[in-house]
Amino acid sequence: MEKENMSYGSDYKLIPATSVTSGVGIEVLPDLYCCNVQIVNIILAGNPEDKEFVLVDAGTPGSADTIFSMVEERFGAGSKPKAIILTHGHFDHVGAILELVKKWDIPVYAHEAEIPFLTGKMSYPDPDPSVEGGKVAKMSPMFPNEPINLGSHVQVLPEDGHVPEMQGFKWIHTPGHTPGHVSLFRKSDRALIAGDAFVTVKQESLYSVLTQEQEISGPPRYLTPDWHSAKVSVKMLEQLKPSVAVTGHGLPMAGAELEKNLARLAENFDDIAVPDSGKFVDKDIKH
Repeated sequence: MEKENMSYGSDYKLIPATSVTSGVGIEVLPDLYCCNVQIVNIILAGNPEDKEFVLVDAGTPGSADTIFSMVEERFGAGSKPKAIILTHGHFDHVGAILELVKKWDIPVYAHEAEIPFLTGKMSYPDPDPSVEGGKVAKMSPMFPNEPINLGSHVQVLPEDGHVPEMQGFKWIHTPGHTPGHVSLFRKSDRALIAGDAFVTVKQESLYSVLTQEQEISGPPRYLTPDWHSAKVSVKMLEQLKPSVAVTGHGLPMAGAELEKNLARLAENFDDIAVPDSGKFVDKDIKH
């Protein structure tokens, strides 16, 4: 597999923010392990006894060594995933992917609508620092936003909804935060990997990001251009009645706490999730 044609955007750089849980792994289920990398979660899906697993999302810029260490700590020296599944292509979910692909030589999968942002063809809209919520939103213009280029190393998720190398999981198109955002759901135990369709921390607030103070919230406001679709996506995920949710940001949430908070978010999405103003906010959505 040729890898020389892959590249990050010219604005690729490290992010000067790290949460107190960075480097910490949580076994959510025997085969679902959530690892925090600076300000974002990666997920190792697979049972350590079987030694076969998948990586969901690929961390922040410069986090490759941390991810390699987390993988080997969980699955043993020399371990590598069967594939990388991307919930979407924002900088904090693909920040180490070139190093991971070069070392592991494994396929990457994403939704068809996300492919242009992963092959150097399209940039996401510029972040909106005007949304209320805190310092992370104000910092957002400095985040990398140019598309990475994975070339032929990224493949489209299968049309039938199954997730490669993740038995029992189906991918669900949950746009809003990005056009090709997906969440992953396993019906047998109602385990949900939500990506950034909703999160369990107020991602706009630097204090909340650093302390990981738990609070269910909609997708990060400063990088969500389609609030109508984001609302539909949250309502769809709530209807699945997940037993546990691992999100792109914040600590995992489960049981009655998840059920209550996700229902509240779905019912009051406009008030809880949508900013009062901003360049992506339809003035009618708040009324």
